[in-house]
Amino acid sequence: MTKLQITFTVTEFCLHTGVTEAELSEVVGLGVIEPRDPGAADWLFDDAALAAFNRAQRLQRELALDWPGIAVTLTLLEEIEQLRKENSQLRHRLERFIAQQ
Repeated sequence: MTKLQITFTVTEFCLHTGVTEAELSEVVGLGVIEPRDPGAADWLFDDAALAAFNRAQRLQRELALDWPGIAVTLTLLEEIEQLRKENSQLRHRLERFIAQQ
């Protein structure tokens, strides 16, 4: 079964989220979200971009940060998640190594 892919035009995305087109351009430029085809003349956004934007908006409200601050925050959160995964993998390897001794 194929998953139905929902897409939003810039206008639809702005109407759905309450963001202006200028803010959307800034958010995309900062790498907070990405259109499906960044090089296309008319951007389309999928539901993953919408979810990422909603998370960014929540952070913006909770932390009272501007969009550049949100971009940095999201980058740091992604790095933390990656480090947690790596730490978990290393911990499992260590447990296996100790068990073999």
